[in-house]
Amino acid sequence: MKTGIAIFAHGSSVASANDSVRAVAGRVARQGGFELVEAAFLEQGTPDLAEAVARLAARGASRILVVPYFLTLGLHLQRDLPRIVADIARIQTGVEIRVTSPLDGHPAMAQALIERAREGEEMWNAASHDGSTVGVP
Repeated sequence: MKTGIAIFAHGSSVASANDSVRAVAGRVARQGGFELVEAAFLEQGTPDLAEAVARLAARGASRILVVPYFLTLGLHLQRDLPRIVADIARIQTGVEIRVTSPLDGHPAMAQALIERAREGEEMWNAASHDGSTVGVP
């Protein structure tokens, strides 16, 4: 029984943002030792979750974990994702789909924020005091 993982993100009209999600999905596959991983998007990116599930099923997955790449359990995860998963389950009858928690509450999130705050403070202290925004690409 193979398990596929769909890294499910909101999606963006900015192509590089969607590419970043795909890169994260690739790192999850490599660093996690997962054979079957796909990025998936709610909107403005491809593939959508239905297509990602179909791709994973075509590669032999009979169980699929949807891992939301969302910070909190907001409206999309409370309202939209359950409906989308139910719709996919009606089509992909040979596949069991489960959804994990979003990133909120994971101990690594606080550490990531601490690191970003420290980096920002260091950049601010090192920058000239010309009133420009620091650290925004």
